[in-house]
Amino acid sequence: MQIEVISNVNEAQADRFAHRTVIAIDVLRATSTIVAALEAGASGIYPVETVLEARAMQCSGHLLAGERFCRKIPGFDLGNSPEEFTNDLVRGRRVVLTTTNGTRALHKAMRADYVLAGSLTNAAACAQAAAQLRRDLVLLCAGSHNEFALEDGLCAGMIIHELQAISASGSEMNDLGTAMLGLYKNSSSRLHELLLASTTGRKLVKNGSGRDVEYCSQVNISRVVPRIQGDMLVEK
Repeated sequence: MQIEVISNVNEAQADRFAHRTVIAIDVLRATSTIVAALEAGASGIYPVETVLEARAMQCSGHLLAGERFCRKIPGFDLGNSPEEFTNDLVRGRRVVLTTTNGTRALHKAMRADYVLAGSLTNAAACAQAAAQLRRDLVLLCAGSHNEFALEDGLCAGMIIHELQAISASGSEMNDLGTAMLGLYKNSSSRLHELLLASTTGRKLVKNGSGRDVEYCSQVNISRVVPRIQGDMLVEK
């Protein structure tokens, strides 16, 4: 398997995704939230790029969720905190989600054969699902404002580590993939500490969302693997 890691959504080009599986990663917080929402029983997640697109879908009875610059969008039902997506609120409902970086990454990946959503919380399950799809793999880090985000790189490294543990055929990586695997191996015992120290982590703590950083730092707590079907993320 060929594995390519892309550092941020601005570096993503559609021709790099053809005939591949893409795992979009936005640890703080979009992909962690998508996993949590499906875990809580949401029937699907529509990732949209703009607030206007989200509002246009409100008439369909869907829940609106999302953030801009780490803050809940005024008038939306939910923000982008995984712990908001409780069973009572989302079970059986469809959610329209727009975020600053994560939903952009998912849209960028649409040319791929398969698109999954990965996070620290479902890394092992995500790696297993990608291996079963038998395609070369792109790990697309959403990043933050078109720059690399440490937490996404750590997650990419963890997913590569999980893939190596289950694959007998081996893999070849680009240089960034090799670097992120090494970063994860050297840092796996202090992920929460590193996420708190990251640019996005510090911003979330400042905004009173430190619990989200703690939640998103948890490793392999979910077997849910969100996968794009049509224009909606559903549980694989």
